[in-house]
Amino acid sequence: MPETAVLPAYDLAAARAGIPILATTIPMNNCSQAPQTIATRAAAERYLESWSTRAMDWDAWMAEVDAAKAEFARLINASPGEIAVFSSVSEATSAVASAIDFARGRTKVVVTEAEFPTIGHVWLAQRGRGAHVEWIPVCDGRIDEREYERVVDDRTAIVSATHGYFLNGFKQDLAHLAGAAHDRGALLYVDGYQTLGTVPIDVRTLGLDFLAAGNLKFLMGIPGIAFLYVRRDLAATLEPAVTGWFGRANPFDFAVKRLDWSASASRFDTGTPPIVNAYVARAGMRIINDIGVPAIRSWLEVLGQRLIDGGRARGLELLGTDDMTHKTATTAFVVGDSHLVESKMRERGVIASARGPVIRLSPHFYSSVEDVDTALDTLASLLAAQ
Repeated sequence: MPETAVLPAYDLAAARAGIPILATTIPMNNCSQAPQTIATRAAAERYLESWSTRAMDWDAWMAEVDAAKAEFARLINASPGEIAVFSSVSEATSAVASAIDFARGRTKVVVTEAEFPTIGHVWLAQRGRGAHVEWIPVCDGRIDEREYERVVDDRTAIVSATHGYFLNGFKQDLAHLAGAAHDRGALLYVDGYQTLGTVPIDVRTLGLDFLAAGNLKFLMGIPGIAFLYVRRDLAATLEPAVTGWFGRANPFDFAVKRLDWSASASRFDTGTPPIVNAYVARAGMRIINDIGVPAIRSWLEVLGQRLIDGGRARGLELLGTDDMTHKTATTAFVVGDSHLVESKMRERGVIASARGPVIRLSPHFYSSVEDVDTALDTLASLLAAQ
């Protein structure tokens, strides 16, 4: 069988048929933004039709938010009552941070240098509440997992760790992180933005305390919505200071003087939820769930290895590990002026993602071997011409 006939376990042609931009362009930028699908566009139009014809339909709109929470829960093997909704992971992280009591002897927050800046900023902002932030270093684009045993101690309140490094796709072992945190009595907060939808995550098996992710990347959604998992028995013990009327036991009581708490993770909800975003998010996550994350991961391991091997064969400089067991769907190559290279690749029909000194190539379930090869050829050609 020729190499170009290598296919995933699911119907790749059917998956591609639902993404109109593939007719003219090769999106390899899922680490930044997913392409629009027929299903997600239809979901947005369904909200617009509701708004246009009914003017106000809060029962239906809130039902859609609940359905989106349920779809997210299905993705990570949680229950819908363990999911809160936000406008961004920044907001979700702030809500979690506001619920941590740093006045009871545990003042340390362990954060990795691989975090997306917003996560580090949120934890640094807690210093005024008594938090002490200590960093797990990044060396050669990777994190040495033994560092957690060195840094996490009995003074640690929470470990905040990205599952996948946004810059180069290095992936951490969540089971190891959970053990390192819980062995010292600390909580674990995971940013799953760069992995969810491409790497199987079972929050129950892993014993995670918190997991947050937005929808505009590998979950095939748009900006303006994110979800937070809070372990059920843990949620009941926390009272986030970042709150709003949807965090109440009954938001529609409109009781301005009563700060009661929802019995579920919705106590972490804040204000009016992002309704139209929830329509799109639900549709995008349904695509991922219907194909199945294990099948997607298997295909992305094939494409990821092809990126690594093909980049090496073309003389490209890889940033980070070449071990697919420790990689997300993203592969990064050092290019210098990455924004210029991104622009020139787009002119040639390939959408890549610039970050600092690298170009990130991030295929997804709909990507083909030919897409990967074309992206590598385009990048190599541009660099050779510099």
